[in-house]
Amino acid sequence: MTRQYLVAGNWKMNGSLKANAELLSGIAAQAATVADVELMVCPPSVYLDSVGRALSAGVALGAQNLSEQAKPGAFTGEVHGTMLVEFGCRYVLVGHSERRALYGETDQRVAEKYQTAQTLGLIPVLCIGETLEERESGATELVLSRQLDAVLDRCGIASFQSAVVAYEPVWAIGTGKTASREQAQAAHAFLRGLLAGRDAKIAGSTRLLYGGSCRPDNAHELFSCADIDGGLIGGASLKASDFLAIAAAAQSLSKA
Repeated sequence: MTRQYLVAGNWKMNGSLKANAELLSGIAAQAATVADVELMVCPPSVYLDSVGRALSAGVALGAQNLSEQAKPGAFTGEVHGTMLVEFGCRYVLVGHSERRALYGETDQRVAEKYQTAQTLGLIPVLCIGETLEERESGATELVLSRQLDAVLDRCGIASFQSAVVAYEPVWAIGTGKTASREQAQAAHAFLRGLLAGRDAKIAGSTRLLYGGSCRPDNAHELFSCADIDGGLIGGASLKASDFLAIAAAAQSLSKA
């Protein structure tokens, strides 16, 4: 039975027309070698059009953020979900740790964005995770359950039939530190258990991604965990060879 991994690249606030074209060309050249893995890239919103036009077959387009507003209007600087759909986006990140920490997005606002994304036909990638201080104080599970429950309570377990969850230990994002295989699996198993408490079937089919310094040299070990279904890749997604090497790790496990 093929396991459907998802390897998603979050470019963050990086890129240029030239750099994007080179990156996408490199991905396209080898995308067929990881045909059993779903690939997705999330460029900055200003590049959604050009990136969407340049994507090779089998690579999905995602956005890094959206407004929680149900309708477009006087919200200067925001991007409405219908605009993302118009440019071909299938996925959108919600609740990334940088949005929570730098822009004050609360669990409630993240839940609103999640709901809006689904209402408008987008698949939300719900990002959750604890800080180093929270982990060291033993609050990891408390934080994860709080962040996940905010969405479950607002949108219900059925909504996770069309959603992805990305566990991002904040202390491992862009630091070069990575959760150990045991730490990562424990967090993912805990999250799947929370979903299973609402509906075991939906919990089993929901894809849980690991985000936090996932690299070619550790991807296979992480993806081999029972409850990790791919990765949300940051810095390594900006180099085609690294991004594809991570996807190749998933490819090697997809039919195991």
